[in-house]
Amino acid sequence: MFSFFTAKEANDALPDVIKKFEYSLAKKNDITKIEKELQLTVSTTNSFEKYMELKQKLNTAITKFYQSIEILESTGVMIKSIDQGLLDFPSKRFDDEVCLCWKHGETEIKFWHDKESGFMGRKPIEVNDESLV
Repeated sequence: MFSFFTAKEANDALPDVIKKFEYSLAKKNDITKIEKELQLTVSTTNSFEKYMELKQKLNTAITKFYQSIEILESTGVMIKSIDQGLLDFPSKRFDDEVCLCWKHGETEIKFWHDKESGFMGRKPIEVNDESLV
């Protein structure tokens, strides 16, 4: 079910969201590792058996990655980039839809931006910003 976050609600959810994000990132890294192994196998061996074994391993890793994305998005966040570690929490500022934004490595949500401006348009959340939901 969709809902808008207040800054407090987003910060309260953040520890769980970070765990889920880091799990998704690990699953993505697994895919990259298996892809490299698969490419190496293709270029250095003619073994169909080894190729099929790695291909099945890759398929499983991709499935786990997409499952982790579904779990992360079920928290209500919008994934902007797994690679750059960018997540948005839908919010409202007065009557406008905005995003509370988080970048991997940050320990709390301190910024927001318009839907159109994205990460480059980040603005600090005021201490008592009553305008956010």
